[in-house]
Amino acid sequence: MTSVPLPIPSRTQYVLEGIKHRILTGQLTSGQALVETELAAQYGVSKTPVREALKTLAGTGLVVMSQYKGATVRMVDADMARAVYDVRLLLEPEALRRSVRRAASLEAARTALRDADDAADTARRSLANRAFHRALYAPCGNPLLARMLDEVRDQAALVSAVAWAADPSWEREAAEHREILRLAQEGDADGAAGALHAHIASFVRRAFPGAPGKGEQA
Repeated sequence: MTSVPLPIPSRTQYVLEGIKHRILTGQLTSGQALVETELAAQYGVSKTPVREALKTLAGTGLVVMSQYKGATVRMVDADMARAVYDVRLLLEPEALRRSVRRAASLEAARTALRDADDAADTARRSLANRAFHRALYAPCGNPLLARMLDEVRDQAALVSAVAWAADPSWEREAAEHREILRLAQEGDADGAAGALHAHIASFVRRAFPGAPGKGEQA
């Protein structure tokens, strides 16, 4: 049976998801060059879908495009972490507070916690971590607020990938996740929001000492 080649938009999406997954799980490291010809060969496509995928990833902040250096994985430093995590500290606890007050279902968060506990490798655990946080803010009742957090989600995951590569702290963070979810399930909106704020702030403070901690401003 002869396989039918994917149309260009589908090929672009295939390449985009593949590169994105490799970046967010640390297989492609901060500052690493992304060579179109090499990626095209790896994914079995022409350079066109690779080029389009890299442009899209540049728009989300995961890739940097330079006229002289070409495309590279975005470098992560304290300044970048400060900007991304300041947005999370301002918005994510409030979104969770609203989710709890709406008595929104948190089943997806429970599932993500189980997936993280059962994960066989760092990549799957990282993806489960992202799913957990999104499950807390997505049902907040304000689509614009959720969309704003979605826009920094990939960059936050990139910060986490770099930090975890240097200092894996899964068990501590898993315990914090369980406490956040416990408070949320009990209907303690302010307690859950406070625990989430402390969780986000302590992570970035440990990983990037120059970034803001609880109560600090970027």
